[in-house]
Amino acid sequence: MIFIHGFVHGDPHPGNILVSPRGQGRFSLVLLDHGIYKELDPKFRLDYCKLWKALISLDVQKILELGEQFGVGKYAKYFPLIFTGRTIDSKSALGTQISGEEKTRIKQDLNSLGMDDISSFMESLPPDFLVILRTDGLLRSILGNLGAPRHVRLLAYAKCAIYGHEEQSRLESGAINRITLQIKTSISYLHLRILIELARLLVQFNDYKH
Repeated sequence: MIFIHGFVHGDPHPGNILVSPRGQGRFSLVLLDHGIYKELDPKFRLDYCKLWKALISLDVQKILELGEQFGVGKYAKYFPLIFTGRTIDSKSALGTQISGEEKTRIKQDLNSLGMDDISSFMESLPPDFLVILRTDGLLRSILGNLGAPRHVRLLAYAKCAIYGHEEQSRLESGAINRITLQIKTSISYLHLRILIELARLLVQFNDYKH
């Protein structure tokens, strides 16, 4: 809904989500309480897709560039921490716990921030971001209660971000071009997933050596 359609349900807590069985292990998700909805600006939706692609691959330059477009300036370096739990210069694999050294650096960095910094950051965020942050927080809580590994959420976001980024091109293309774009999008996601899994294996190997 967020990445592809640009439509945000602002209050997806457990009481507003029903799971409706459809037989043979299939189900539908039923959303209730439609009082808080936000339709994203098309450009914002595309930039948000780009941001998540950059967050997953930890493309520092792209994250900072998008931070300027979102109007948050120097605070863009906190995007990876807010959304993925990693610092912008993290060496930890996606979805894993950050190192003790990184935790110390984060604590020192955050301690240096004053209320003016926090207020400035929140005020500089586009309104669309505030609704997304609320929704993302509720989804994290649900996944945590269900015991889902962190990387499951991140991979789902990555997949939707890649498909959402190509959505406009698909709408403007003919049937043959749409098939080509679908294949390219699937390859792009597969490539990203392989990179993530390789990074996870590398971290596990280094831990094993240690």
